[in-house]
Amino acid sequence: MLTRNQSTGAGQMTKSELVQKLAEANPHLYQRDVEVIVTAIFDEIAAALARGDRVELRGFGAFSVKRRDARVGRNPRTGDSVSVAEKHIPFFKAGKQLRDRLNQSARQL
Repeated sequence: MLTRNQSTGAGQMTKSELVQKLAEANPHLYQRDVEVIVTAIFDEIAAALARGDRVELRGFGAFSVKRRDARVGRNPRTGDSVSVAEKHIPFFKAGKQLRDRLNQSARQL
């Protein structure tokens, strides 16, 4: 079950929908067990990124953290200079198999 974004028409899946879909695909597992597993995976990815580690899932992609330097920005309302602190941004790069799968389905449309 995918919900559709009203403005773009693109599908999106929530965590609870992912858990439900996995539970349906694996009837030998209880839904609450699937939820614990999914939560554990997401928590471990988040913890690894918080440590500054890179998480690679072969065929799917890699999660990493990019550093953005401190800079001087502008307040768009007043035009005043504002110092913007250094930031760490989560970054995802899709793997080759995922890109190929997405492009294959786009060609079939």
